[in-house]
Amino acid sequence: MSLFSSSASITRYNVHGKIEPPILETVANGLTKNTISDIDNQISEITVGWTSFEKPFQPDFSGSLFVYGNYFVFSLRIDKKNIAPKILKKHYTVEAAKRLADSGREYLSKTEKKMIKDHVINALSLRIPATPNIYDLVWNYEESSVWFFSNLKAANEELETLFSKSFSLSLIRIFPYTAAYLSADLSDSQRDELQQISPTHVFNPG
Repeated sequence: MSLFSSSASITRYNVHGKIEPPILETVANGLTKNTISDIDNQISEITVGWTSFEKPFQPDFSGSLFVYGNYFVFSLRIDKKNIAPKILKKHYTVEAAKRLADSGREYLSKTEKKMIKDHVINALSLRIPATPNIYDLVWNYEESSVWFFSNLKAANEELETLFSKSFSLSLIRIFPYTAAYLSADLSDSQRDELQQISPTHVFNPG
């Protein structure tokens, strides 16, 4: 989801840990090493990586292009190939019939069926372009906070994994509970009490 969308879903994170100095070089290296790769002419069905905010299809992190004042701004991109079930069934049926005709048999074994299906998926994956999904990210490194412009479970999980891999930092998702726990105004005893609170189940008689 874009930062400039008229409506946006945002997930807030607290960044746990410190960036290794020099900060700009460390972040640039993490982004560059984990830049999105192109899988349009590959068998791979999905790829995940960082891309540029302004040019998401031409990722470039040289020259601090991701720096906007006190913020790092870049995007998570997830490219995925989706093969329609009917297309898969069509090509599988044709390939299975050809295999039976060549062998002179009436039935295929379970192993042969799987091999044919895998072959068809691989062949189609080479021909089908990946669909890109782009989610913008704003990182205030001075306040150790991240705004991620998506609340989709899969996108958030990919973000948390890639962020840790790229920068050796952990993302803590901000819920009302975590916001209260991370508050600087709480004493140690108050944090202990907060940890002992159990969820309240509201009964709805219908």
